[in-house]
Amino acid sequence: MARQRLESWVVSDAFWERVAPLIPQRRPSVAANKRKRKPGGGRKPKSARLVFEAIVYVLRTGCQWKALPERFGSASAIHKRFLEWEAAGLFKNLWQAGLAEYDDLEGIAWRWQSIDGAMVKAPLAQESVGPNPTDRGKKWKQATRSGGRSWRPAIAHRDRSQST
Repeated sequence: MARQRLESWVVSDAFWERVAPLIPQRRPSVAANKRKRKPGGGRKPKSARLVFEAIVYVLRTGCQWKALPERFGSASAIHKRFLEWEAAGLFKNLWQAGLAEYDDLEGIAWRWQSIDGAMVKAPLAQESVGPNPTDRGKKWKQATRSGGRSWRPAIAHRDRSQST
């Protein structure tokens, strides 16, 4: 079972064949200065499939980018490519291709669509959930001690060392 959970994020060859044509091609970066880099200088870019598997891993597990396993490499490099792909519209195109494929296989009833939602305050929610946990320690919310007095003395402080 543990093996099955680990492999739930691995991209299969068949799925990758459908995704690969949608991946935007990387443009070579243009340096602000005119100095030329040595051929082969710097790190090699990550393969698109490895980056896509890392993104699927984050989406499937819900982990943070910095919590990616070491096998994917630098989390910041993966996140940077994710942002590039998002700006290029990869995920929108992937969603549209998936809808089109599902429409071909099963058929989508495009004439009958329904959206339902509501964004309102729940007026009776406070009764069922109780006070906000972050307000429990506030002084203005504190109840009087049991056996304590509800009034304050007229003298704020009395020095008991003085004899009367």
